[in-house]
Amino acid sequence: MQALERAMSITGLLSEAENGGMSISDLSKKSGLALGTMHRILKGMEKQRMVEQDPQTKLYRLGPIWLEYGLRLYDSMDYITKIRPELERLSREVKESVYLSRPSGHEAIVMERIDSDDNPIRINDPLGIRIPLHIGAANKAMLADMPPGEAAEIVGQLVPRDKQQAFHDELAVIRQAGYAESHGERTPGTSSVAAAVRDGLGTLVGAVSIGFISYDLTDERLAYLSEKVKEAGARISRNLGAG
Repeated sequence: MQALERAMSITGLLSEAENGGMSISDLSKKSGLALGTMHRILKGMEKQRMVEQDPQTKLYRLGPIWLEYGLRLYDSMDYITKIRPELERLSREVKESVYLSRPSGHEAIVMERIDSDDNPIRINDPLGIRIPLHIGAANKAMLADMPPGEAAEIVGQLVPRDKQQAFHDELAVIRQAGYAESHGERTPGTSSVAAAVRDGLGTLVGAVSIGFISYDLTDERLAYLSEKVKEAGARISRNLGAG
């Protein structure tokens, strides 16, 4: 178990690396592992294609196995045929960046981003970024769609006690409206609207969201985007078999 935890810790560090990867000494410092231990772990990870080393720079980066797993995940969730076309359609309609997020524990992962060719101003949330579930429209839309007990447990872990009732009240409003909105929670001057997505069993699988700059946002534009994201969430859910 310790070896697995160390390997996943290294994977996390490399997933955030810039400039082509990380040296073994940097990995050792950031992980707190001795150089000899780090060397043994990296060699084992190389055999499994979890990491690879650039022959010129000697920097380590994530290996191809993660891309293969990601493609299998997309395939298993009917991504190509049932989800991506709807994301592309929504982006064309609203001329904004569109995102697909999925819950993972007390966080959500941005799985996909479709940018609009008609809008050069974009909010660049990188793929794979993990965001606490109480922050942002997409995450609140997912929380509001979860079973009450599950949502309450997550809120209890993430939201300060004196703010939990107000947060639950906000989730109730989201359930009633069928969508969530967020303004400047993560990045000042940006907003988003989102709707939950369910599969054929009625299980929450994620959320579709629209991200946009809010400096010239009008009530009419916000209402339009909110309605469009609700429609997209409903279409994707139907494509996945939801009633």
